[in-house]
Amino acid sequence: MPLLLLHGWPGSIVEFLDVIEPLSSSFHLVVPSMPGHGFSGPVSEVGWVDGRMGKAFLELMARLGYERFGIQGGDTGAFIAPEMGRQSPERVIGIHVNALVTIPSGDPADMAALTERERGRLAHHKAFRETGMGYAQIQGTRPQTIAYGLTDSPVAQLAWIVEKFAEWSNPAAALPEDAVSRNRLLTNVMLYWLTRTARSSASSYYERFRDPSMWAPPSPFGVFIREV
Repeated sequence: MPLLLLHGWPGSIVEFLDVIEPLSSSFHLVVPSMPGHGFSGPVSEVGWVDGRMGKAFLELMARLGYERFGIQGGDTGAFIAPEMGRQSPERVIGIHVNALVTIPSGDPADMAALTERERGRLAHHKAFRETGMGYAQIQGTRPQTIAYGLTDSPVAQLAWIVEKFAEWSNPAAALPEDAVSRNRLLTNVMLYWLTRTARSSASSYYERFRDPSMWAPPSPFGVFIREV
């Protein structure tokens, strides 16, 4: 069975290294760099929104000879994987995501029905929106400005990415390299630095923020999605 693995920012194909061997016993794996990220190189034109990326990956799988396949998506991949299911439900046989964002409507009845665990998640999300989204606002509004510093300085590129690993990895780890090995962190950052994709990966946020379909109610499709 073919399985497409999709990463996001500031991740890369490096984040799948530990799962490739165990998954290979059951799946034919396809692990691409996202357009504008790492080995896919800087994109040269605008319009690389999630829907277009989904179409590109559907075409990739077709050219590889995979007519039906499953998808795992994390971060950006969690937006693109369902989009691929909506675009081609007859080909996508299953989707697994680990960054599915759903927000309560605010209706008192909805809020009253939340479990204690769900209330904790909502509080965490609120804190993230208030203090943890500076990177997204900068990349989503001024990607070209931040790109000059990230492309000019390897230290800036390292700090810009490793900060996210420090905030988003195991909270019990005192340092990011206590949660993810230093070699793995440096390899991940190196993919952005050597390929000069700081600007194009940041621009994916700019594109997404201005994509009307991103904020439209999604159409249903016949693929079961389960958040974990």
